[in-house]
Amino acid sequence: MDKVVLAYSGGLDTSISINWMKEKYGVEVIAALVDVGQPDDLEEAHSRALAVGADKALVIDAKQEFVHDYILPAIAANLYYEKKYPLATALARPLIAKKLVETAQAEGAQAVAHGCTGKGNDQVRFDVGIRSLDPALNIIAPQREWNISREKAIEYAKENNIPITVTKKSPYSIDENIWGRSIECGVLEDPYQEPPEEIYSWTKIRKKPEQVQYMEIDFQQGVPTALDGAKMQAAEIISKVGAAAGAFGIGRVDMVENRLVGIKSREIYEAPAAAVLIEAHRELEALVLDRELCHYKYIQEEKMAELAYYGLWFTPLRKCLAAFFEQSQKYVTGRIRVKLEYQKCSVVGRKSPYSLYDIGLATYDQGDQFDPKHSESFIKLWGYTYELLGKKGRIDE
Repeated sequence: MDKVVLAYSGGLDTSISINWMKEKYGVEVIAALVDVGQPDDLEEAHSRALAVGADKALVIDAKQEFVHDYILPAIAANLYYEKKYPLATALARPLIAKKLVETAQAEGAQAVAHGCTGKGNDQVRFDVGIRSLDPALNIIAPQREWNISREKAIEYAKENNIPITVTKKSPYSIDENIWGRSIECGVLEDPYQEPPEEIYSWTKIRKKPEQVQYMEIDFQQGVPTALDGAKMQAAEIISKVGAAAGAFGIGRVDMVENRLVGIKSREIYEAPAAAVLIEAHRELEALVLDRELCHYKYIQEEKMAELAYYGLWFTPLRKCLAAFFEQSQKYVTGRIRVKLEYQKCSVVGRKSPYSLYDIGLATYDQGDQFDPKHSESFIKLWGYTYELLGKKGRIDE
């Protein structure tokens, strides 16, 4: 093994990994910076990778692929892990793994590496994704092999003149992409402590409590296609919705989640665009999908979220579920009106040419076309089994 491709972010873990791998394995290190819409200056990170010892550094533009092949399917499936986390980091990992494999194959590398710790979920997502796509590649995980504390990692960086932005005073581990931002470490590891306002970036509240804003989002077969009547690409809609919602403090998530490795972890997320777009999409589905499809889809959404969280993206089940969700979006076309206010997003209007809402059947006013005479017979049939159980004395109070 003489050449390795490292998933490089420019942060503490991957920066010290370059020096460590060269010392331990004597390998040539190619730093791969995969652009999934993170707001970082990737050119600066590219220069930093070379400055800290990478033999080669590549910036790989994967933004459109991330939006089209990962985020849009996540919207179609209304993806939340444990009903709160919109899977921003988890969705990006299989794509980064794919790009690492492609780069290793193109560069003739025998191994790929990542900066994941030995107790996190990302190590699973990277390792399983890489092994699924190219089982011949070796995997190096410096943080897992080294098992170094965050404090020691900061000291190692200083001792080896490795420039980093993390300090003992501000020890947060942050991951960002176009769909969301995650923040870990430091005081956040105490689940009883309120997160300090300083950790938030995308949801810094810039609106007064009494301010409100309305926006209209158009969907075509489950894909957001226009904002306030202006057609635009999904990536632009995500950016604009995120900026607008974030100014109201919408999209903050503070949760204790169940990691795949079996431990609980306190996690903080910012995902203002996801909060608005998934809610809007779900409400449009409620308008146009029949009850049985809606209810069955809820069950499969939970499973799809688990697969993404567990690093099982490149699997037959995920592919089959994706086909189901794609088919379910055939009539998810319409317009949703959203109200943004202080730390709250509400859907206040919805319309679609495929709406199953019938005012003639729903209204209690004059013009009501619903015939209540049918209800008694329906209820009689619906409750026959339980009536018989009651007659047999088999109904427990």
